[in-house]
Amino acid sequence: MYLSIKTAMARIQKYGLVLLSLRHCGLFALKNVGGVHMGKNMFRTKSISEFISETKQDGGMNRVLGTFGLTMLGIGCIIGTGIFVLTGIAAANYSGPALIISFIIAALACGCAALCYSEFAAMVPVAGSAYTYGYVALGEFWAWIIGWDLILEYTLALSAVSIGWSGYFSNIMSNLGIVLPQALVTAPEEGGLVNIPAMAIIWIISLINMKGITQSSFVNNVIVIIKLAVVALFIALGVSHVEASNWTPFMPYGWAGVFTGASIIFFAYIGFDAVSTAAEEVKNPQKDLPRGIILSLIICTILYIAVSAILTGMVPYLQFKTTAAPVAFALQSVGYHWGAAAVSVGAICGLTSVLLVMCLGQSRILFVMSRDGLLPKFFGHINAKTKTPVRSSLLVAVISSILAGFVPIGIVAEMVNIGTLAAFIIVSASVIILRKKAPEKERPFKCPFVPVIPALSIIFCGILVIMLPAVTQLRFVVWLVIGLGIYFGYGYRHSLLSRMRQMKRGEGAVTAVPGKEEAVGKGVSTMSHHH
Repeated sequence: MYLSIKTAMARIQKYGLVLLSLRHCGLFALKNVGGVHMGKNMFRTKSISEFISETKQDGGMNRVLGTFGLTMLGIGCIIGTGIFVLTGIAAANYSGPALIISFIIAALACGCAALCYSEFAAMVPVAGSAYTYGYVALGEFWAWIIGWDLILEYTLALSAVSIGWSGYFSNIMSNLGIVLPQALVTAPEEGGLVNIPAMAIIWIISLINMKGITQSSFVNNVIVIIKLAVVALFIALGVSHVEASNWTPFMPYGWAGVFTGASIIFFAYIGFDAVSTAAEEVKNPQKDLPRGIILSLIICTILYIAVSAILTGMVPYLQFKTTAAPVAFALQSVGYHWGAAAVSVGAICGLTSVLLVMCLGQSRILFVMSRDGLLPKFFGHINAKTKTPVRSSLLVAVISSILAGFVPIGIVAEMVNIGTLAAFIIVSASVIILRKKAPEKERPFKCPFVPVIPALSIIFCGILVIMLPAVTQLRFVVWLVIGLGIYFGYGYRHSLLSRMRQMKRGEGAVTAVPGKEEAVGKGVSTMSHHH
């Protein structure tokens, strides 16, 4: 434990230096692109009313989702790889039977972050999730950092989950006597040519999402009901086969193992934040969004604790070292072979609904960033017929399917965790900052015990970031540096907010047409095309 604390302190120092150097990079860029004036403009904030007025562009999206639909979206995104794959890895290598405590630690970190998300989701009911909240509280530069970070999180999560889906699909096919050629179901680095099932499922899911939110929500609800039935089946079958002797030693790897287990298990909770990306498609966002976020997290936490207690009670934890499907393995070990087959179907359903919600979330974030001018305007368009951002959905499908087809799962999954944790830290900090900056703003849902809850969220998430492998942290820093290059090279110059503020100051060449409210927006977009 002492060693891990020492390592953690060394990493904090190292990353403190990295952040300082990032800051200096930013300052150097500022000097070269436009001096002090730019430095001030980078942190310009966008008002909630500005964001809400933009949601009416292209006729807006279909507002059809309520508390039930949002809770199902949350469960759809949360229960997937984490419970069906990662539970065994964490129990065997890090937590042992104390997997229950790892789940509780990860749930506390997520719970604090979820309360912060809920405050913002009710305040700023706009599709961009953490990106939008950062824009309102911290300004454009930090909004870009979060948005860029979320692009990483969702794209890689899509790829990682689709690779897991492909593995389960191949397994079910071989059980039916259809053996798929190894070259067509594995990445080049693992001895194959291309992972075709992983690429195919991303395209199928993307096409469903492009059809419209009503269709996406219906498909998700059906899949989630099947998935919850399978988890309930495992609990019902397994509970009578629990042997208390399997729970000793309870904490074989000590507290360091429990916390490392929590940082890996954290992947199992990722998804409640995706609920807030559907904000522009919710009937009553001020009430329904906080309910959807918090309810989905509570339901999943209860199920996770029950599953991890039964799992480690059925099978000695070290036996999970030999399997990638721990839930099916535990049922097989007590003779329920048909139960194991049902779990494989549940896992496929679980992974499919995760893909559906992640794909939906990613396209909405890209869409909002494009609408704000920080990414090319082409992707900030809503299709008139389907009321969905078809162009940004296509971009997501192309990039994530290429990654899924040609990159192995290990590299992809670790990067997802760090991207999510960074977004949680910034959202939690934003709650504290905005309470100080604008205490008078209406908050339909208030995060309790501010600043204690957001501070706990920052501490929890910070510890989990530090516990991740150093190479993952380094890759993340490289990704942020690439993001800074794109922001200073493109985003800053094309920012819609920058154009609007220039026009208000009389710096813009375009004048608004009297009596037409859209003129400003059109003028801005015209200007951005000329740049």
